[in-house]
Amino acid sequence: MSSCDTALYPVEIDVNGEKRTIQVRGADILLHILRDKLGLTGSKSGCNNGDCGTCTILVNRQPIKSCLMLTVEADGKQITTIEGVTNSPVQNAFVHNQAFQCGYCTPGFIVNCEGLWNAHPHADEETIRVWLESNICRCMSYEEIHHAVKDVFTPI
Repeated sequence: MSSCDTALYPVEIDVNGEKRTIQVRGADILLHILRDKLGLTGSKSGCNNGDCGTCTILVNRQPIKSCLMLTVEADGKQITTIEGVTNSPVQNAFVHNQAFQCGYCTPGFIVNCEGLWNAHPHADEETIRVWLESNICRCMSYEEIHHAVKDVFTPI
């Protein structure tokens, strides 16, 4: 193993409103650091190639698949995980619409939809549909998820 494989780099991030400095290797994936070093296990490892969205987090309010991001790329950034999303309209709509079955994909969907809310607070039907394409629900709760998200953008 070469010395560059074991070198540690300090990374300063704001995770869910808490400033953290962590030592990471250059190859450390942000998802693994969040789960294994910081104990934030809400973001899940599904595919590890960016297809499923179970690992979605917000980086500077934009949805990012944390399995595709090196931790060193997060230096100086604001990170929001599902643990940092509390009592939001999106989260409440998921509960109200029972937009989950096994729950494995739910944190990724909720965080992704928080990103939609940040980017397009008045999203139309097409924007919602396109935005939801970045996440996969293997239990097929798409109808309930779609209803939940629509409720956030078109309240009763």
